[in-house]
Amino acid sequence: MGDDSEWLKLPVDQKCEHKLWKARLSGYEEALKIFQKIKDEKSPEWSKYLGLIKKFVTDSNAVVQLKGLEAALVYVENAHVAGKTTGEVVSGVVSKVFNQPKAKAKELGIEICLMYVEIEKGESVQEELLKGLDNKNPKIIVACIETLRKALSEFGSKIISLKPIIKVLPKLFESRDKAVRDEAKLFAIEIYRWNRDAVKHTLQNINSVQLKELEEEWVKLPTGAPKPSRFLRSQQELEAKLEQQQSAGGDAEGGGDDGDEVPQVDAYELLDAVEILSKLPKDFYDKIEAKKWQERKEALEAVEVLVKNPKLEAGDYADLVKALKKVVGKDTNVMLVALAAKCLTGLAVGLRKKFGQYAGHVVPTILEKFKEKKPQVVQALQEAIDAIFLTTTLQNISEDVLAVMDNKNPTIKQQTSLFIARSFRHCTSSTLPKSLLKPFCAALLKHINDSAPEVRDAAFEALGTALKVVGEKSVNPFLADVDKLKLDRIKECSEKVELVHGKKSGLATEKKESKPLPGRAAASGAAGDKDTKDVSGPKPGPLKKTPTAKAGGPSKKGKTTAPGGSASAGTKNKKGLETKEIVEPELSIEVCEEKASAVLPPTCIQLLDSSNWKERLACMEEFQKAVELMERTEMPCQALVKMLAKKPGWKETNFQVMQMKLHIVALIAQKGNFSKTSAQIVLDGLVDKIGDVKCGNNAKEAMTAIAEACMLPWTAEQVMSMAFSQKNPKNQSETLNWLSNAIKEFGFSELNVKAFISNVKTALAATNPAVRTSAITLLGVMYLYVGPSLRMIFEDEKPALLSQIDAEFQKMQGQSPPAPTRGIAKHSTSATDEGEDGEEPGEGGNDVVDLLPRIEISDKITSELVSKIGDKNWKIRKEGLDEVAGIINEAKFIQPNIGELPTALKGRLNDSNKILVQQTLNILQQLAVAMGANIRQHVKNLGIPVITVLGDSKNNVRAAALATVNAWAEQTGMKEWLEGEDLSEELKKENPFLRQELLGWLAEKLPTLRSTPTDLILCVPHLYSCLKDRNGDVRKKAQDALPFFMMHLGYEKMAKATGKLKPTSKDQVLAMLEKAKANMPSKPAAPAKAMSKPMGGSAPAKTQPIPAPVEDSVSSTIEAKPDLKKAKAPGVSSKAKSVQGKKVPSKTTLKEDDDKSGPIFIVVPNGKEQRMRDEKGLKVLKWNFTTPRDEYIEQLKTQMSTCVAKWLQDEMFHSDFQHHNKALAVMVDHLESEKDGVISCLDLILKWLTLRFFDTNTSVLMKALEYLKLLFTLLSEEEYHLTENEASSFIPYLILKVGEPKDVIRKDVRAILNRMCLVYPASKMFPFIMEGTKSKNSKQRAECLEELGCLIESYGMNVCQPTPGKALKEIAIHIGDRDNAVRNAALNTIVTVYNVHGDQVFKLIGNLSEKDMSMLEERIKRSAKRPSAAPVKQAEEKPQRTQNINSNANMLRKGPAEDMSSKLNQARSLSGHPEAAQMVRREFQLDLDEIENDNGTVRCEMPELVQHKLDDIFEPVLIPEPKIRAVSPHFDDMHSNTASTINFIISQVASGDINTSIQALTQIDEVLRQEDKAEAMSGHIDQFLIATFMQLRLIYSTHMADEKLDKDEIIKLYSCIIGNMISLFQIESLAREASTGVLKDLMHGLITLMLDSRIEDLEEGQQVIRSVNLLVVKVLEKSDQTNILSALLVLLQDSLLATASSPKFSELVMKCLWRMVRLLPDTINSINLDRILLDIHIFMKVFPKEKLKQCKSEFPIRTLKTLLHTLCKLKGPKILDHLTMIDNKNESELEAHLCRMMKHSMDQTGSKSDKETEKGASRIDEKSSKAKVNDFLAEIFKKIGSKENTKEGLAELYEYKKKYSDTDIEPFLKNSSQFFQSYVERGLRVIEMERESKGRIPTSTGISPQMEVTCVPTPTSTVSSLGNTNGEEVGPSVYLERLKILRQRCGLDNTKQDDRPPLTSLLSKPAIPPVASSTDMLHSKLSQLRESREQHQHSDLDSNQTHSAGTMTSSSSTTNIDDLKKRLERIKSSRK
Repeated sequence: MGDDSEWLKLPVDQKCEHKLWKARLSGYEEALKIFQKIKDEKSPEWSKYLGLIKKFVTDSNAVVQLKGLEAALVYVENAHVAGKTTGEVVSGVVSKVFNQPKAKAKELGIEICLMYVEIEKGESVQEELLKGLDNKNPKIIVACIETLRKALSEFGSKIISLKPIIKVLPKLFESRDKAVRDEAKLFAIEIYRWNRDAVKHTLQNINSVQLKELEEEWVKLPTGAPKPSRFLRSQQELEAKLEQQQSAGGDAEGGGDDGDEVPQVDAYELLDAVEILSKLPKDFYDKIEAKKWQERKEALEAVEVLVKNPKLEAGDYADLVKALKKVVGKDTNVMLVALAAKCLTGLAVGLRKKFGQYAGHVVPTILEKFKEKKPQVVQALQEAIDAIFLTTTLQNISEDVLAVMDNKNPTIKQQTSLFIARSFRHCTSSTLPKSLLKPFCAALLKHINDSAPEVRDAAFEALGTALKVVGEKSVNPFLADVDKLKLDRIKECSEKVELVHGKKSGLATEKKESKPLPGRAAASGAAGDKDTKDVSGPKPGPLKKTPTAKAGGPSKKGKTTAPGGSASAGTKNKKGLETKEIVEPELSIEVCEEKASAVLPPTCIQLLDSSNWKERLACMEEFQKAVELMERTEMPCQALVKMLAKKPGWKETNFQVMQMKLHIVALIAQKGNFSKTSAQIVLDGLVDKIGDVKCGNNAKEAMTAIAEACMLPWTAEQVMSMAFSQKNPKNQSETLNWLSNAIKEFGFSELNVKAFISNVKTALAATNPAVRTSAITLLGVMYLYVGPSLRMIFEDEKPALLSQIDAEFQKMQGQSPPAPTRGIAKHSTSATDEGEDGEEPGEGGNDVVDLLPRIEISDKITSELVSKIGDKNWKIRKEGLDEVAGIINEAKFIQPNIGELPTALKGRLNDSNKILVQQTLNILQQLAVAMGANIRQHVKNLGIPVITVLGDSKNNVRAAALATVNAWAEQTGMKEWLEGEDLSEELKKENPFLRQELLGWLAEKLPTLRSTPTDLILCVPHLYSCLKDRNGDVRKKAQDALPFFMMHLGYEKMAKATGKLKPTSKDQVLAMLEKAKANMPSKPAAPAKAMSKPMGGSAPAKTQPIPAPVEDSVSSTIEAKPDLKKAKAPGVSSKAKSVQGKKVPSKTTLKEDDDKSGPIFIVVPNGKEQRMRDEKGLKVLKWNFTTPRDEYIEQLKTQMSTCVAKWLQDEMFHSDFQHHNKALAVMVDHLESEKDGVISCLDLILKWLTLRFFDTNTSVLMKALEYLKLLFTLLSEEEYHLTENEASSFIPYLILKVGEPKDVIRKDVRAILNRMCLVYPASKMFPFIMEGTKSKNSKQRAECLEELGCLIESYGMNVCQPTPGKALKEIAIHIGDRDNAVRNAALNTIVTVYNVHGDQVFKLIGNLSEKDMSMLEERIKRSAKRPSAAPVKQAEEKPQRTQNINSNANMLRKGPAEDMSSKLNQARSLSGHPEAAQMVRREFQLDLDEIENDNGTVRCEMPELVQHKLDDIFEPVLIPEPKIRAVSPHFDDMHSNTASTINFIISQVASGDINTSIQALTQIDEVLRQEDKAEAMSGHIDQFLIATFMQLRLIYSTHMADEKLDKDEIIKLYSCIIGNMISLFQIESLAREASTGVLKDLMHGLITLMLDSRIEDLEEGQQVIRSVNLLVVKVLEKSDQTNILSALLVLLQDSLLATASSPKFSELVMKCLWRMVRLLPDTINSINLDRILLDIHIFMKVFPKEKLKQCKSEFPIRTLKTLLHTLCKLKGPKILDHLTMIDNKNESELEAHLCRMMKHSMDQTGSKSDKETEKGASRIDEKSSKAKVNDFLAEIFKKIGSKENTKEGLAELYEYKKKYSDTDIEPFLKNSSQFFQSYVERGLRVIEMERESKGRIPTSTGISPQMEVTCVPTPTSTVSSLGNTNGEEVGPSVYLERLKILRQRCGLDNTKQDDRPPLTSLLSKPAIPPVASSTDMLHSKLSQLRESREQHQHSDLDSNQTHSAGTMTSSSSTTNIDDLKKRLERIKSSRK
C-alpha cells in the first residue's frame, strides 16, 4: 500500500508515465477532466502533455488504453499545439489500436484520426494510414481503409487527396483476406462518389467479377454531386451556413449550391503519364509516307493505340504532329484522314496544355479539310479541332481561323463558324475581350448574308453564342447594321446556348446540379483547374477557436487579414494571396535516417560524417544529384535537412563541402514541400554562415529559397532574431543586406514591421560601422514601401545618424518599389468587382503603413487638455496645442480613436490668433501621417473645416491649410471629400481666396481620379458662377478646372447644367464648354492590381506608378473599359479631337480608342514651338538624364496625348516589349503617308526612341534603328533641318549606342549618324560626338573617334568645334588610351588631318608625351602621304530647310549629298576595324569577296566592277604599310545564312575536283584572315578539318597516282590546304575547338604527307614539306593541349599496333610528343591530366612493359617514361590524385610506375631524362650544363656588341645555332634594343645567304619569341621555318600575289612577273620560304613582309633614293597594270 500512496501524491503528468497501470489509469482520468476544463486553446497547460499523448494511445494495458484514447481525443480536439503530435499519435493508433479486439478502442482510434484531419493535419494522417495498408495484419489494413473511407466521406476529396489512394486501390482488391476486399469495395464506391472517371480507369484491370459488382453498386449511387458533411477548423463558418440552410428548408437547395459545391477533382491529375514516343514503330516515319495506303494505315493504327492512353508524358512531338498533319492535309484516302484526326485528338487529350505549341500548325489544316463531306471524316475532324482548342486559347489561333473564314467552300465556312460557336462556349467575358470579338463578329456578319443556308445558320449560332458569353452591351456595337429579322434570329440562338462555365438559360432546373461538373471537367484543359479550386472556399488557415466557439469567429478573422481595411476586403485578399502552409511534426533522427536512406544512395548516408573531406564532398555531389531527380511529393524535406545537419553539420570546416550543403538546402526548399519545421532545423546554421566570405552567397540563396517556401514574413522574423542573438557583426550586417534584397524580391506584404524596427534600432546603435550601414540601407528599402512616415520612428536617433538616414531616404525619393519577383500568389481577377473600379489611387494604399505598430492615445486626450485648448487665454490654448503635438510626436503612429480632440481642434481653426491657426494646421498634418488611412473617418468633421481656412486673407495661413488638405487627401483618397454637399457649400461662398485655392486644388486632383461620386455635379453651378467672378484669378482657376469636371461628368451633363443660367451667361459658358471639350483629357487607366496591392500605396509609390507584369500580353488593342489585367501606369493623357461634329460620350471617351482608322500623328498648329518654349522657360523638365526616370516618361506621355493616337500611345508605353515592336511597325507603315504629322511630332518621336535605347531587348533596339534610318532618309528628302531642341534631346543618346558590343547595332548607328549630317550641320554634330569620346566604354570612344575622322575627311577642318586646335587636342589625348582600338582610332583621325593639312597638325595638337608623339610620327610615316580629296566646300556643310538658301544648297541636296553619303560609308567601312584604319586606295584593294561575288554558288560569276580612273595608278606612289584588309562589307549581304553557306563551302573542300576544292579553300581563307569574320567559322572547325584530311587522303591515294594530272595543280592544292591550316591554327579560339579524334586524323594525314617520297621528287616538294613542318608546330602549340596530347598518344598506339606502319611514322609521332613534353611546363595547368593519364593507362594496357621492350626501337618506352617523368616532376605527389578516370587503379601498371617515380624524385631531378630524350630527338652530342651554355652565349653576344669583333661574334652565333638548333637565344635578345635585335637577325641572314645557294630564301632562328617556331625534323633534314604568322601585317607583295590569283582565274599569263625585283630586297624579318612561284595562297600567308625601321629611316633621309625607288616600283608594275586594265575591260564586255 505504501507504493500506492507514493504514486497518488505524484502530479498528473508523472502519473501518466508511471509504470503501474493503476497509476496511469488514474493519470489519464485526471488528465481527461483537466482537458475538459481548459477553455483557452493556447493555454500553457496543453504543452505539458505534448510528449505524452503518444503514450496515451499506445498503452500496453487494454483498459488503461481505452481511457487514454478518450483523453487523447479531447486533447486533439481542444489543444492549439495538438498538431505537433500528429505523426507519432496516428502511427501509434495504426500499430497499437487498430489491432485491438475491442470495437470501442477501434472507434476511438478512428475518431482521433478524423479529429486530426479536422485540425488540418489531413496530409500527415493520410500518410500514416497509407503506411498502415502495408501492414501484414489484415485487421490493421481493414481499419486503415475504413478510416480513410470515413475521412473521405466526411471531409471530401478536397481534403483527402485521392491520387495516392487510387494508386494502392487495385492492390487491396488482390488481398487474400475477404474483409480487406470487402472494405476496399466500400472504399471504391465512396471514391466513385467523389471522382467517377479516375477510379473507373484505375480499376479496369481488377478481377472481372469484382469489377462487375462494383459497377452494379456505382449505378445505384445518386447522380448529384456529393458535399462534405464535416469541415476543417478554419471552415467552421461554412458548417454554420449549412446548418442555417438546412433549417431554412426548401431554400437551402437553391441558396447554397454555388457557394458550397466541392469542385470535381480532375481525373487526369490522378493518372500517371505514359511515354509513347519511344514506343512508336521504328519504321513509322517511313511507313507513314509509303505509297501503299495499307502501310500508311498500319502506321496510323499503331499511333492510335498509343494515344489512347489518357495521360501522355511531355516530349518532342513535333515530328509526329507534322506527319499526322500531312496525312490530314494531303492524303487522298478519307479513311486515313479520319484515323489521323483521331490520333491528333488522342494527342491533344493526353497532352492537354503541352499540345498547345503545335495547335497553330494543325488548326488551319483541319479547318481546310472540312471540305470533305463524309460524316465519319467530318466528325473525326470536329473532335480533333475541339480537343486541340482546349489545349490553347482562341487568341492564339484567331488569325488562322479568320483566314480560313474567307474560303469560298461553303462547307469549310459552315464548319469554321460552328467551331467558333463551340469555342465561344468555353470562353468568358474576360477571355473573349472586345479586341478579339471584333474581327470574329466582322467575319461572321459576312456569313449571315451568305447564299448557303447552312453557312448562315452556323454564323447565327456563333453570333448567338458570343452574345450569350459577353452580353448585349459588348456585341451590339458590331450588330448596328444588322436588320431586325436577323437580329432576332441571333437572340433566339443565344437563348438556346449552353455555356461550359455555368451561365445557362432555358434549361430545366433539375439539370442545374449535375451539369456543371462534366462541363468543368471538359474545360479543364482550356481553362485550367486553378480557378475552380480557388472559388470553392477559403484556404485552410491557422486555428483561431475551439469547435464550440463558432459565433463571431469569421468576422474576427476577416479583420486580421487586412489591417486598415474592411472585413470583406480582408476576406478577398485572403482568398487571393494566402497559400496553404505546409505543417509537419518534428521527426526523430531515426525516422529521418530511415526516410533519407529510402531516397538517397547508401554510400551517401555512410560518408556524411567521413573524416576525409573529399569523401564528404563526393557524398554531397551524390546528395545533390539525388535531390535534383526527386519529385516534390516523394521528397522527405525534414529528413534530408536533418541528414545535412548531422555531424559535422553546420560546423563543416571545408568550404567546398559547406557550399554544396547550402546549395542542397536551397534545392530542397525549392523542389520539396518545405515546412517551417524543416526551416527551423537549418536557419540557425545558415545565419551562422551568412557572414562567411566563401559561403555567404550560398547561405543567402538558401535563405531566399526558404522564404519562398515558408513565406518571407516568418523567415525574416526568425533570421533577424537569430542574427541579433549572436555577437558576430558580420553576420548581422549580411543578414540585414539579405533582408533588404529579399524585401525587393518578395514585396513588403505582411512583414512584421514592429519586430524589424526593434532590430534595426539595435543595429543603428551597433559599434560596427558595417552593421549601421546595412541597417540604413534596409531603412532605405523600407522607405520605398512605407514612405515618409517611416522617418518618424527614428526621430529620436542621434543627429549624425539621422542625417545618414535622411540621405538614404533622399536617394530613394521618387523611386517606385520594384514589382515582386518571388513569392507572388496568383489571385483571381474575378474578385475585382465594379466597386473597386471606383477606388482612387490613394485608397486602400496604406496597407503597409498599417503594419506599423499603432498606439492608443485616447486616454491621453483628457478633459483638462480639451479645456486647455478651448481656454480664453491664447497662451494656455497654445500650451494645450503643444501638449497635443507632443503626444502625437511621442506615439508616432496612432489608432483612430482620439476622443474629443477633433472638436477641440476644429474650434482652433477659427482662432483669432493666426499663429495658433497655423499650429493647429500643423497638428492636423501630423495627425494625418500618424493615423494613416483611418483619418478618413474625420474628414467631414475636421477635414472640411480646413478647406474653410483656404479663404483666409494671409498667404502663409492659406499655404498651411492647402498643405494640410493635401496631407489628408494623400491618406484618404478623394472619395470622402467629394461626397455630399460640403464641398459645393464651400465653393458657394463668395470668398475669392477660398474659390481660387479650392478650384486650383480640384484642378490638380480631379485628373488623377478614375471615377468620382455623383455629388460632384452639385459643384457645377458654383463653378459656372466662378467663371463670371469679378476676380480674374478666380475666373482663370475656374477655366483651368472646367475640362477636368467635364472629364468626369461629361459634356452633356455640363451643358444641361447651364439651363438655369441667364441667356447671356449661358452663351458665354457654353462657348467655354466647347473650348474645354477640345482639351478634355481622357481618364487615367486602371492600375494593375496583381502586384501593386501587396506593396502598399504610400507617398512614393503613388507618384511613381509600379508597372506590373502583363498577364494578357496577347491582346493587341485597348479595351473600352479599363482592363485591370493590363499593367498601365495611371497618368493624364489627352487627345485632340480633330473630327468635327462628333459627340463626346457622356461617361467616357475611351470608346474612341478602339478606332484605329485615323492618323497616328496629329498635326497640332504651333504644338512643337509651344513645347520648345515650355522647355526653354523651364515649365517642363529638360530632356537630359543618365537613365530615364518615371517623371520624364510621364511628361512625354502627357505631351504625346495631344498629338499621338491614343491606341498607338498605349502601345508605345506598354510594359511589354512586343507592344513596342508593334508600335514601331505601325510607325514605319505610316512614315510615308503621314510626313507632316511625323515632322510635327518629330521631337516627341525622337524622345520616345531615346527611351527605347535604354531597353535591354535587342529586337526593339534593332527595330528602332531601322525606323530611324527610314526617318532620316525621309527628312533629308523633305529638306528638313533638325532644330536644336530635337538634336540635343536625341543625338547624345544615339551616341551611347555606338559603343554596343553587337557589330550590327554599331553599324546601324554609324549609318544613322551618316544620314543625320544631311539634316543637321556636321559642325554641330561634332561636339556631341566629341562628348561621346569621354565615355568609359572603350568601344564607344573608338567609334566616336573614327566618326570624327570621317567628318573631318568629308567636311574639312572647319567642322571641328569649338576650334580645330581645341578639338584636335582633345582627340590627341586618346593616343595614350589603354585600349588598343581607341589608340588606333585617335591616331587614324589625326593622320586624316595630317593628310589634309600636313605639318600644321603638330601645332594644333599641342604638346604630347614622348611616347605618344613617337606613336603618331610612326603612324604618319607608315600612312599614305598623298593628300585626300579636297574637303567639301563649307557652304555644303550646313544643310538648311528653307532659310538662307544659297547657290550651293540645291547641289547639296540633289547631288553631293548622295556622293558624300557613299564617301562616309566607304570611310566607315574601312575605319570600322581598328587594324585596318588607314585609307588604302581602292586599286590596291583586290578584294576577292567583291570580285568573286559567288552568291553561294560554286562557280564564280563576274561582278559589275566600280568604274575607276586607272590612269592614276601610273603616278608614283609610296605604298602604305597595309594591314590585312577587312572582309568585303557586302559579306553579310552575300551570305544571308552564314552557317549554311559555310557548311556548303566546307563540303566542297573535300571535292574530287581540284579546282572546286581550291575555290572553296580560297573563300574560307578570306574568312579566316579577318578577325571579325573568323568567328563565323566557330562551330565548324571539326567539320572543316575532316574535309581537309579527307582531301589529303584523296590526294595521297588518287591524285598523286594519276599520271595525267598536272603535278603543279597538286602542289597548288597542297599550298591552299596548308595556308588555310596555318590561318586556322593562328586563331587560338578556333584552334582549340578541334576535337581529339579529328586532331588524330589530321596529324596522321600531315605526317603521311611529310613521309610521301613522291612529294620530294617534285620541283617544289621540299618547300611543301617545310611548310607542313611549320603547320605541325602550329597545330601542336595552338590546339587544345589535352586534345592534341591525347591524339598523339592514340596515334602512337595505333602506329605501333599496325604492322604496315612505317617506323619513320612512329618516330615522327614520338618527336611530336617530345615537343609536347618540352611545352608541358607552360601548358600543364591547361591540361586535363585525368584524361591524359587514362590514355597512358590504356596505352600501357595495350603495350605492357614486356611488349614494349620487344619493339625494335627503344624510343616508344623512353617517350612514355619521359612524359610520365615530366608530369611527375611538374605536379609532384598530386599526380596521383588524377587517376580518377581509371576504373581499376590497382590493376593498372600506371599507378605503380608513378609511385616508383615519386620515390626516386627525392634523390634525382627529371632533367637527366629530359636531356636524354633531347639527345634522342635532336642528336645533340654535347652534354655541357646549362650554366656553361649561358656563359658561352654571353661571350658570343659580348663580341657582337663590340665594334672590333662583331663579325666574328655573328659567325660564332650562326655556327652555334646551326649546331644546336633548339637553343633558345631569346633571353639574350629580350633586354636589348629593337635596333640590336634587327642587327643580329640581319647579320645571321647575310651569313646564311653567303653559305647557301642564292635561289633559296634563308631562314633564321635569331628572332623574338613571338616569331620563333621550332619545326619537327623531317625525315631528310631538320628545318626551322620561321615567319610572322599571326596575320597582323602584310607587305605590298601580298597585293601582287592576290593580283596573280585573279590573273590566273581570268586566263592571263603570269610569266611577265618574273621581271619583278626580288622580294628579298624588301625583307626586314625572316620569311618562310615560298612553296612555289604559283603557290599564291600559302605565299600570301607565309611571306608577310615589312620594311624595317632602320631602312625606312634611311629611305626618308634620301629623297632622291625614295623617288627612284618609287619610280622603279611603278615601272616594274606597269606591265601588270596594263594587264589589269585589259582584264577589267574584258570583264566589262563579258558582262554586257
